[in-house]
This record gives sequence, C-alpha cells and structure tokens, in this order.
Amino acid sequence: METIKLRITFQEKLLGTAPNNEDVYRDFIASKAPDAASIEDEIDAIGVDAAAEKGMTIFLKDADGNPILMDYQIKGFFKDACSMLARVGKAGKANESSKLKAYKKVIDGLIFPQPRQIVLHSPGGIGVCQRPLRAQTPQGERVALAMSEELPAGTWCDVEILVLEEGLIPAIFEWLEYGALRGIGQWRNSGCGRFTYEVTD
Repeated sequence: METIKLRITFQEKLLGTAPNNEDVYRDFIASKAPDAASIEDEIDAIGVDAAAEKGMTIFLKDADGNPILMDYQIKGFFKDACSMLARVGKAGKANESSKLKAYKKVIDGLIFPQPRQIVLHSPGGIGVCQRPLRAQTPQGERVALAMSEELPAGTWCDVEILVLEEGLIPAIFEWLEYGALRGIGQWRNSGCGRFTYEVTD
C-alpha cells in the first residue's frame, strides 16, 4: 500500500458539475410526465445527462462554503484517462493503461483519492460560464444555452491517492500527465479543467 500526495493546479478555468436545484431531474421530468406513477419511468428513459442540462451547474460546497471536488470525480477522471490512453497503447507502443484488464474495477477497488471532499483554493471568486450546446437531432440542429459556475485558472487543490497495489503507480502518473490535455469537470472538450500536478511528499 502506498500514498501519493499531490498538488493539482488548474491551467484553465474549472466548471462546476452539480445541478443547482437538488431536484432538477425530478422537477423537469415531472413537468413532462402525465402522472406521478410515470415519473420514475420517464427519468429512466431520458437519462440523467439530458435532464442535467436544464439548469445551471454549480460547485458542491463543504460545511464552510468552500467549493470542492468529490473523491469520486478524481476516480472518474482516472477512468476516462485510462480508457483513452489504452487506445493509444493498443494502436502503437504499449503503455501502462493498455496493460490493465477490467480497468474500471481496478480503479474502483484499488485506488482511493482522499479526502472525500477536496477543497478548491482559488485566486479569484466564483464566476459564471455561459456556452451554447449544439446537437443534431431528427428535427434538425438544436441549440441551447448552458450555464456553469467557474473557478479561474490558477485554482489548486491538495489530494492524496491511496494505492493498494503499488504496480498501479506508473499508470496513475500516466493518467495525471493526461490531465494537461483533458481535464476534470464540465466542457472538458474545450480545454476546461486541464491541470498540472506536483508530488508534495
């Protein structure tokens, strides 16, 4: 068992991912469903992602009101990074990600970011990012406006990664390097949430 202590510094703005309204999914679906009995079926049918776009996304906050990332968001980044980097390894020279079998189970069961609530330290206040969302549908192109809270470049956090299998450490550093290309949070494809890291212990 090994613990890696890191400082992550965001090189681009970081967007919040939590719905502003705790009941946003239920409220939106309920407005479309003909009766209460069908609400659960409608939620299953439309999916969380479609409903989440209906309201502003914000940062979760700790008891003191500080914006935070949750530990599972770091795990989610690791899974995304491993999935993409494994493709690179299969197409050319093998890398650490391409060597992992059942990588989602490995990350869930053997890698534990800590603490549960990871405080974000920002050089500025929380702002708002508005952006268009475009989608091709059978009815033609649709455009909607998405809004998210944002923290500026230079925002940082300290995180510890508890690794139960030391052989996974090279893969973790491979994923962290990928953070400079694809980040954490909303609108990652535009470059939001990109980060660099340094080992602090």
